[in-house]
This record gives sequence, C-alpha cells and structure tokens, in this order.
Amino acid sequence: MEQQQQKLTKQKSKFLKTDKKSLIVGSIVATLIAITPYLFYLYESVPDTPVWNTFLFTYTSYNYQSANVAMWILTSKAIPLLLLLIWFFTCRHWWYHVLLVPISMYIFQVFGLINGDSRYLDEFQLIYMIPVMAVIIPSIYLVKARIFNQINEASKSMEELEEEFKMSPKNFWQRIKQYF
Repeated sequence: MEQQQQKLTKQKSKFLKTDKKSLIVGSIVATLIAITPYLFYLYESVPDTPVWNTFLFTYTSYNYQSANVAMWILTSKAIPLLLLLIWFFTCRHWWYHVLLVPISMYIFQVFGLINGDSRYLDEFQLIYMIPVMAVIIPSIYLVKARIFNQINEASKSMEELEEEFKMSPKNFWQRIKQYF
C-alpha cells in the first residue's frame, strides 16, 4: 500500500513539473505571438537615411537608399517567419511538414535581404524551394494516402487516425530531432 502511495506521489510530482514547464513554455509562446505587432513596427525607430549607425553596428542601405525601408522589408518577412515557426513547432497534426514550404520561402527572402540590398528580393525563390517541395509534397501525399487507406480498411474515424499520427515529443530537443 505504501509503495502505491509513493508511486502515485512520484507520478504527481512528475506531472506537476511537466505541467509547470508547459505553462512556462506556453506563456513564452503566447507572449511572442502577442507582441508581434510591436515587433513589426520596430522599423519606425530606424532613421530614414542610407546609413544607420548604432553602438553595435553600422548598416548601409545601397539599393533602397533608406535603412528605414530596408528594415520595413525585413520585418515584413521576419514576423510571418516567426509565426510560421511557432506554428510548426506547436502543431500536432499529421500535415505540419507542409509548413516547411512557406518557412523555407521566408528564410530565402530574409537571407536575400541580409546578403545585401538585393534588387530582386522576391524573384527566383521558387527555384530554390523546389528541393524542399520535392520532399515535402510527396511525403504529405503518402501520409494522406495511408490515412485514407486505413479508414477504408478499418472502422476508425478520421479523428482517431489523426490522433495516431500526432507526434508529441517530451522536450524541445526531441521535437527538433523529430523533424530531422
């Protein structure tokens, strides 16, 4: 009897630690999502000059002739990227890998902007995304086909099958390993 109580106490403390951790992580994610409008408007603090000097770095805008415009473009690419990454790492549906396509698109655009004031920022991004799409789209189709095959052969509902395909790793590093 005493062993069962100790076992229940251990399970309860483990649950409370996990619950506390998920509460902290959830609070951080919710705060990040809530402050995205403020993060987007950070570009307004950048001067409307070609050269922006700070105590950390000096930024020179070559093609836009305004550091303010360059930072506006950067925030318009980085904020959706941040939101997509949050969605990707918190999504538990079987189709979450599809989010890698727009994530890769925004990553290419951000790096294109960082590499220099690229005149052709949004051009030819699809060419670089073809390898990503060549892996993601067929794999999503195969998972979908497997789900529908099991629906036809079994008496499970779509929700039950979706629960089977959900992945729920224990911590952040297990979640990262799950994707690669």
